[in-house]
Formats: sequence, C-alpha cells, structure tokens
Amino acid sequence: MYQLTGVTKRYRRGKESIDALAGVDLTIEDGGRLVIQGPTGGGKSTLLQMLGALDRPTAGEIILDGLDLATVSEARLTRVRAENIGFVFQSFNLIPTLTAQENVETALVPLGLKARDRRERAAEALDSVGLGERMGHLPGEMSGGQQQRVAIARALVKRPKVLLADEPTGNLDESMRDEIMDLLEGLWKEHGLTFVMVTHDSALAKRAPRLATIRRGRVTITENV
Repeated sequence: MYQLTGVTKRYRRGKESIDALAGVDLTIEDGGRLVIQGPTGGGKSTLLQMLGALDRPTAGEIILDGLDLATVSEARLTRVRAENIGFVFQSFNLIPTLTAQENVETALVPLGLKARDRRERAAEALDSVGLGERMGHLPGEMSGGQQQRVAIARALVKRPKVLLADEPTGNLDESMRDEIMDLLEGLWKEHGLTFVMVTHDSALAKRAPRLATIRRGRVTITENV
C-alpha cells in the first residue's frame, strides 16, 4: 500500500520557488487502480516520479509497504525500483538494436538472474501480451502498438507489485489505444497489481475506479461509479 502524507516537491527557478506538489495526502490500496489527470505543468508526472522512487520529495512521507521512499538510501531505492515497480512510458523507451526478447530481458539484469532464466521469463512475458511469435523482431520491425506491448512485457517480467504508466497510449490511434488499455486492465486484474496511470484522455480516466485530479500541485480524489 502507498501512503503519502504532506508530500511537497519544490523547485527553484531563479529567485522564484515553485511547488510542483503542494502537500499531497493520498492512499492507494494494494491492488488498487488510480488514474491521474490535470493540466500541463500541474504536477502529474512529478507525482508519478515520487510513486516510482525516481525522485524524492522536498518534504513529506511516501510509504510503500512500510518503507519511506523519501528517506531510504539510494541503494535501497534502486532495489525497490528493480524488484517492485514496473514502468510503462508514452515513448516506449525500447533499445532499437535489441530484439523484443532482449529488450524485455534488460529489466531482469539488475536482479542477477541467470541467462537461461532471463530468456524463459522474457518469453513468458511476451507471450502474455500476445507477442510470442515476435520475440526475435527489432522495434523498427513492429507497429507502435506492438512496441508498447513489448514495453508492457518489460515492465511485468520482473513480477512487480506496482505498475506505473505515464501516458501509455499517447502515441497510439484510438483503436490501438483501446486495445492497449484492455490489455493493461486485464493484466492488472490477473496479477493483482497496484496500477497508477497518468493520462490526458478523459475517456480512459472514466474507466478507472478512482481519479486523482491534480492542479497547482494539489490533489482531489473522485470515485468513479
């Protein structure tokens, strides 16, 4: 479970101080699903970075399963990201010179698994997203939707507790958007993931049971029924 208390992130711009997050209080239950929306510059990506242990707050607590991500060592944060948190990005972030299977395997390298185990788990993950027959293809040989499926497989191959997605359908057309969201929702249910997604797409936001709207660094929660 995530428990955020008084989370503030302050940046300096010359002599000006800007709060990207301004005292955020938020609880996300294990296995919960939350969509984050808001205007550009409102703090959406900053909040996701905090949840993903990619940045630390200026003030406040970010508790994940009893561990305060705001205060633990960098080595521990690196381990948390490697073992417990999967990331999916709008731009896919695949390595163009690696095959689909090799791209997925990169997520397992920090875990110290043997090469054979990495190959087996990568093949299993790709099969789970419908790309079992495309493992040897390079990103440039696949469509945008297929590349995002590879990115999803890479996020899930380490069997994380948390899946964080930043505009995962932003580069896809409407039909592919719905296909990828159906896949993500299915995997969320199947694996019991805690799933948090940033999106500007209101149609996608309405599909989630909880919506966090963030404006000027402050969060308002709405329950979708």
